[in-house]
Amino acid sequence: MTTVTTTPGRVATASPVRPRRRIDWRLRFAALSLIWGFSFLLIKVGTQGYAPFQVTLGRLVFGTAVLAAAMAVRRERLPRGARTWGHLAVAAFLLNALPFSLFAYAELTIPSTLAGICNATSPLWGMALSLVALSEDRPTRVRVAGLGLGFLGVLTVLGAWQGFHGLDATGTALALLASLSYPIGWIHVRRTLAGTSHSHLSMTGAQLLLATVQLAVVTPLFTTLPSGVPVVPLLAIAALGALGTGLAVLLQYGLVAEVGPTTAQMVTYFIPVIATAAGVALLGESLTWSTPVGAVVVLTGAALTQVRPKSRTQPRPQT
Repeated sequence: MTTVTTTPGRVATASPVRPRRRIDWRLRFAALSLIWGFSFLLIKVGTQGYAPFQVTLGRLVFGTAVLAAAMAVRRERLPRGARTWGHLAVAAFLLNALPFSLFAYAELTIPSTLAGICNATSPLWGMALSLVALSEDRPTRVRVAGLGLGFLGVLTVLGAWQGFHGLDATGTALALLASLSYPIGWIHVRRTLAGTSHSHLSMTGAQLLLATVQLAVVTPLFTTLPSGVPVVPLLAIAALGALGTGLAVLLQYGLVAEVGPTTAQMVTYFIPVIATAAGVALLGESLTWSTPVGAVVVLTGAALTQVRPKSRTQPRPQT
């Protein structure tokens, strides 16, 4: 459920302001895992009262509002430059508008547990794409083995040996496409926005604003106004946007700054576990043995794809 535009290559500088007391990063890590894990349940509840595009638009509106408030408090400004905004528009589509909409449509026909597990395939897609699109990402035996293991786990979750019996192919395909959209967006960001002088908060605020505009244009074309205003689905959408998109981004910023991106991205491996537990416990979704077993295989493979070879250093001469 990553939604943030980051800019590799920037170096954080120390701020002269007095350091503030922060909540322990482990608690914030746990909170981020819970928020993103429950997002799939909230999507499912939201689609019970509103069309998928309406769920996504509401999510983006509430998420953008949270980031706008954070930018106002920190006195951040939106980035400038037509080129930057053009690249951010593409990032908004690939990292927000498209995957959020695809997950919402997918959960019309598949359980939230399966959507959460499909989301965990994003590192696998990222590994496969980076080998082609990023020259600095070289394959290793461990990473290739992780890629193969991960997709074997996907086949296990989907019940390939049963001929995918009882599986909604369209909904599953939409969820997997949503997961694929994230690494495509990241590669675009890495190639076009690396090294920008704008802050992460400013860039992501602009990105969510653009995604909101994109959905605001599309939604009226494909949906009609609901006959009523179901309260519970509306509250789910509000929580999905304010917490799952807005607050989650702010938590992620703090974690990356404090413990680094490698540790912060480990949250990805907790999301399907929480999504599965929430779907089974709160929505009464069924669970067969292949789902948790396949999920473990997927997560193991995804973790292996993130293993980087150790840099070789030349031995220092004896003096």
